[in-house]
Amino acid sequence: MKKISIFTVSVLAFMMLLSLNVSAQNFPKMDASPMDAAAFPSSYKESNKLIKITYSRPQLKGREVSTLAPNGEVWRTGANEAAELTLYTAMNLGGTKVPAGTYTFYVIPGDSEWTAIISKDLNVWGSYFYNEANDVARLKVPVTQSDDSVEAFSIVFDEAKNGVNMHLGWGKTRVTVPFTK
Repeated sequence: MKKISIFTVSVLAFMMLLSLNVSAQNFPKMDASPMDAAAFPSSYKESNKLIKITYSRPQLKGREVSTLAPNGEVWRTGANEAAELTLYTAMNLGGTKVPAGTYTFYVIPGDSEWTAIISKDLNVWGSYFYNEANDVARLKVPVTQSDDSVEAFSIVFDEAKNGVNMHLGWGKTRVTVPFTK
């Protein structure tokens, strides 16, 4: 019977470990619509947030906003999974008080106004399974047009008189959704 040296066993174990590490590090390519988040306050130094949204950022790539987010149809507010809105304190959307918590944020685009929707649905892909019965709050907001164009769908917040404004921008389309305390 042949004896196997400790050196041989060590080399074989090292080779097996190396081959496992190589196959375990296959990372997927970058998503075409990368995930992003916006919060208020926006400073990373401020940990006491009021509101945060996590969403994916589709690109226009020569297409029209109305093609990607058709008028009159519920849209996931971004790409991939529906946007996820977290309120760290109770806030009002229009006349509806929305308790602190995590929700899905949808919109229904239109020519002159968009409908902002907070839904109690969670972990939703797109808006394919949207159910109006799960709406927590809705508000119609006006649409404006900008001279500047934004290639990647974007969301930012700023302070408002009695709360926070969520600004949606894509192409030349601009929508402001007011959240009040």
